[in-house]
Amino acid sequence: MTESQQKPSETGIRVIIVGAGFAGLTAAIECHRKGHGVLLLEKFPELKLLGDIISFGPNSSRLFCRWPGVAEKLEPLSMRADSITLKSWQGETLYTQYWEQELKDFGIRFDGHRGEFHEVLYNHAREIGVEIRLGARVEDYFEEADRAGVVVEGGERLTADVVIAAEGVRSKGRKIVLGFEDKPKASGYAVYRSWFSADEIAKDPDTKFFTENGDKHVAWLGPDVHFIAACMKKGEDFSWVCTHKGNHPQPQDDQDIEESWQLEAPLEDARKVLEGWDPIVQKILDKTPSPLIDWKLVYRDPLPTWISAGRRIALIGDSAHPFLPTSIQGASQAMEDGVTIAVCLRECANDKKKNVQEAVAAFEAIRYARVKSAQKTGEQTRDIWHKADFKAAKDNPESLRLRREGWLLGFDAEKYAEENYARTVEVLRRTGLQDTAEARKLHEPEAKFGYLEYSNGVSAPAAANGTA
Repeated sequence: MTESQQKPSETGIRVIIVGAGFAGLTAAIECHRKGHGVLLLEKFPELKLLGDIISFGPNSSRLFCRWPGVAEKLEPLSMRADSITLKSWQGETLYTQYWEQELKDFGIRFDGHRGEFHEVLYNHAREIGVEIRLGARVEDYFEEADRAGVVVEGGERLTADVVIAAEGVRSKGRKIVLGFEDKPKASGYAVYRSWFSADEIAKDPDTKFFTENGDKHVAWLGPDVHFIAACMKKGEDFSWVCTHKGNHPQPQDDQDIEESWQLEAPLEDARKVLEGWDPIVQKILDKTPSPLIDWKLVYRDPLPTWISAGRRIALIGDSAHPFLPTSIQGASQAMEDGVTIAVCLRECANDKKKNVQEAVAAFEAIRYARVKSAQKTGEQTRDIWHKADFKAAKDNPESLRLRREGWLLGFDAEKYAEENYARTVEVLRRTGLQDTAEARKLHEPEAKFGYLEYSNGVSAPAAANGTA
């Protein structure tokens, strides 16, 4: 068995990152920018343009704008609808929510094809000099007093000062952090997903409005189902997603449940879920190629910690905290994780103690409460839409709106970590690195239970009772 060490860089801190998704790429780009030595490992031998629509809120998009050339490359790939129109499942328009004020208040956001966006970030990481190894499947993680590392397929051991696990909900890093192997669980929901050319949409008099006068974004809401369609790139591409109650038998072993771009379902399955819905929805289905992506939504119980006992291994992104799509924050929070841990490691390098374990503990303390509250927003939006009383919503249509709040969207994770690292470490030095509870409390957001209107912990969906 061979062993090699990741080379130190300007700060002298060596970092191994496992997984080249948005969390891993952000961590790699930011660690490189902040002077750490970075090795990014990805199990797939090549990267493909997988997926469909993904959203990055202003809180994460500000990072794209700080990476030279990235925002400029994402812009022509992005959806630029000026609003989202909310309709009942029968086709009645309930509410149109415009984005102009959000842009003024919080800044730009980027929504587009996951694979296309990912390619831009991957190429940027390569261009700035991040070392990336494709086809490097990590089989195990390990931790010692003065280093941490991974074992890749074939037996090679790679070591560094810190290891960041960013390979998703099934990360093998979870076992060393938790001390046991946990299983993903069914959320009870699944998502049919599709992305295709908008040519046929443009030809139909009833659907061509999607392709005319700029990008369009429309959501249909029904009992325990919502269907969201979008046209983007000036009428070039069309995408839809349908979140619904899972209609597949639950496997006896929860480990059989998997979120994957490779799982497919025939178009007829979506037709059954959407039977009797608005004729426009039926026409969209008529123009949709089969098969669909059949994305099973899984979740993990909230983790008590994201960091290993030795404080040298950290989970980020879906490895630490899977989000429901209705939060519209999963990718953004993953990016916030990546920049935060990079900042914490740089700050510790500037300290004469240069304690990377202290930096890892500070990362978790800074992020934990914010992420926990952000996760709740996905459940709240899902319930507002799926349990809506449409009669009450007609009297108060704004109750169906997507909540867009400053504590979430106006946040600058990089700046926050820079300004709050020192006081976090001060607490950790007093309590010890094994006790992060007090340090976490320093960073509880204004909204502790998801959106601000749930600040008292009440979870009843607003649209169900007609109150905003």
